[in-house]
Amino acid sequence: MNPPNVETSIGQPNTTAIAFFLAFVGLTLGITYWAARRTKTTSEFFTAGGGVSAVQNGFALAGDFMSAASFLGIAGLVALSGFDGLIYSVGWLVGWPVVTFLIAEPLRNLGKYTFADVVAYRLKQTPVRLAAAVGTLTVVSFYLIAQMVGAGNLIRMMFGLSYEAAVLIVGGVMILYVLFGGMIATTWVQIVKAVLLLAGASALALMVLARFAYNPLALFREAVAQYGPEVLAPGKLVSSPLEAVSLGLALMFGTAGLPHILMRFYTVPNAKAARGSVFYATGLIGYFYLVTFILGFGASVVLGRAGITAVDKGGNMAAPLLAEAVGGTPFLGFISAVAFATILAVVAGLTLSGAAALSHDLWTHVVRRGQAPEHEQLRVARLASFGLGVLAIILGIVFKGQNVAFMVGLAFAIAASGNFPALLLSMAWRGFTTRGAVASMLTGSVSAVLLIFLSPTVQVEMLGRAALFPLKNPALVTMPLAFFVGWVVSLLKPEPEASDRFPEVRHRMHVGAEPGENVISPH
Repeated sequence: MNPPNVETSIGQPNTTAIAFFLAFVGLTLGITYWAARRTKTTSEFFTAGGGVSAVQNGFALAGDFMSAASFLGIAGLVALSGFDGLIYSVGWLVGWPVVTFLIAEPLRNLGKYTFADVVAYRLKQTPVRLAAAVGTLTVVSFYLIAQMVGAGNLIRMMFGLSYEAAVLIVGGVMILYVLFGGMIATTWVQIVKAVLLLAGASALALMVLARFAYNPLALFREAVAQYGPEVLAPGKLVSSPLEAVSLGLALMFGTAGLPHILMRFYTVPNAKAARGSVFYATGLIGYFYLVTFILGFGASVVLGRAGITAVDKGGNMAAPLLAEAVGGTPFLGFISAVAFATILAVVAGLTLSGAAALSHDLWTHVVRRGQAPEHEQLRVARLASFGLGVLAIILGIVFKGQNVAFMVGLAFAIAASGNFPALLLSMAWRGFTTRGAVASMLTGSVSAVLLIFLSPTVQVEMLGRAALFPLKNPALVTMPLAFFVGWVVSLLKPEPEASDRFPEVRHRMHVGAEPGENVISPH
């Protein structure tokens, strides 16, 4: 028998939540004021001047990656699906070794602000940067929609504000972070948020385990007693092997193609620090996912699945409901404020990576052909940040009430298909050409968007029609397709000049740039 449904104050104004939220915003705006006085150049705006240590960047990477989808979504999935809810955690976590061994060091040594710097290093700048900007802005837009809609729903339920007011508050505060503090402020906001999230989740897990004599096995035994042995068995959430492989590919390789994650490797002083920051981030994220596993099972046992779905059908309120059940309304307030801080910090990182694509890739290298003076680059970067912030608010309001779960999956599928293949081929294959890079990036991005639209997620669940494409996540098709198209187009018309520069790329990938040497290729 499930436990009886719990009474909850979710949906009512919570004084503790508002107090913690105001304290967080006050602290981070103080950080922004301090950072604004140190943000005088484009390098400081986009990469904090390369002055972030490996440990700091590890916490910031973890903060960037541990979104509300991780905290609220995975806890809810585990609560409603049992062991199977961990498929997202495992997919995301396994992506980090890919980043460590394939991406972190070459990216830091070859680039300056964006991953397009690496792809365009030995190729023609304009077409490659245009294609890369399309992929980056598509990923950022879909990710922003998911975060803003999540923020609106979260604050509406937890603070008693209207959805539109919540979206405006998130967008407004985020614009202040990015516009004035740039990457220095965003980095420290991420660090504060990561510490708060890890502390809050750990405290909640300990409160749950205290009910079971701090023995996780006793918790799992109780879950089996309530829901049967299948609660610990895989295969319920994703039953088709092809679906599982496709989702796994998107989550693993999408991590290595997310523009706001890749951008963080330019904030550290050297490649060793870039590798170190991934090591720290992987440990923090792995620990966090283990904690969410406890939270999910704790919610299903303490609250009952019926009690969770009565408040939110998708189970996204499982962790806040659990916080209230084991720690009372004040602890619910703290967890609510932490969840809100989580969204704020991720949105700031996304906006900054989108601004870098607009300012650095499009304006500086496509429009101004690399001739834009420093003050102009900084002005355009701030204008781009403001524009993206306003766009995020508008998208959040327009998509009110929509099922946005597929948008996060789409963002990962586009990153895995549109960004990762071109990034890897540019670093690993001598024969890769400008046309191949452009074809690979556009094919990956367009095919991912098209197949998601034709998938059961949109056609069946949202439109009530028959799906023309059988898989919910298209990465199994779109990622190999992007590699294949890039390879074939490069073979059809070789580019001797790009091939001749490959030894230079390989040398710099391993040893880095000489002091004072320009990172961006004049080619």
